[in-house]
Amino acid sequence: MEAMNVQTPGPARRAGGRREATRRKLFEAAVTLVSEQGYGATTVDEIAERAGVAKGTVYYNFGGKDELYAALLEWGVTRLADTLRRAVPDPAVEPRQALTEVLRAGVVFIGAHEALARLLMAETWRTNRSWYTTVRQIRTQAIGVITEQLDAMVERGLTRPDLDTSLAGSALFGMVVTVALDWRTLQPERPVEEIHTTLAHVADGLIGSPTPTR
Repeated sequence: MEAMNVQTPGPARRAGGRREATRRKLFEAAVTLVSEQGYGATTVDEIAERAGVAKGTVYYNFGGKDELYAALLEWGVTRLADTLRRAVPDPAVEPRQALTEVLRAGVVFIGAHEALARLLMAETWRTNRSWYTTVRQIRTQAIGVITEQLDAMVERGLTRPDLDTSLAGSALFGMVVTVALDWRTLQPERPVEEIHTTLAHVADGLIGSPTPTR
């Protein structure tokens, strides 16, 4: 039998993999520390120590704490948005049902990444920060997945035609984050399906139904 030709990763690829692993360790360390004590109280020394790397590694990979934090927020938002988008079912599925799947995925993600969710809610919307672009990223990527489902509902006459889908998308996103954090912090014994069912009912009330025709 002919032997398989297995290629060994080259030095550049191995180096890239090591750097990505280091960045991930720094992200995870920063998420934990900032969620525990806030951005202002967290130092580069603490992040490096928690990640198990030298202080210079932070500056080498990011340049400083602000740059690390901006990259961290972008990384976290991208992961959340990807999770929500993967939850969108087949296009043939009715948009309201698709929306409930997206909301459920958001609850599950935040339940599994509580520190990241707290960090996003506590720090991202502060206007005196340099990561305003991350706020825009949340709106276009994460909230955008929800808004797309609402737009589809309006187009198909499944909700009232005057629904402000942009504002409703933000409201639903905020509800998902708040409900998920309340669940994990104060009511962790409750099953996720119970949380999701209640959230879906609240979402229905916000979205409304089509205006009946006479």
